[in-house]
Amino acid sequence: MRGKVQAALDKIRPALQRDGGDVELVDVTPDGVVKVKLTGACGGCPMATMTLKQGIERVLKQAIPEVKEVVQA
Repeated sequence: MRGKVQAALDKIRPALQRDGGDVELVDVTPDGVVKVKLTGACGGCPMATMTLKQGIERVLKQAIPEVKEVVQA
């Protein structure tokens, strides 16, 4: 599943990079929790939680039904 998650993140990455940020995959647990680290401008952005939940998590859940949650590592 890690490969699928990385591929999905690679599709999201350009949008984050346009705003000066990025996302790194830290871990994928056996129970479907994806741990990521927001970097660059996204790391300290007040909207980071919304980006994480309503952006990254939503896209990953649509692409990979096994994903249960995305959390900041």
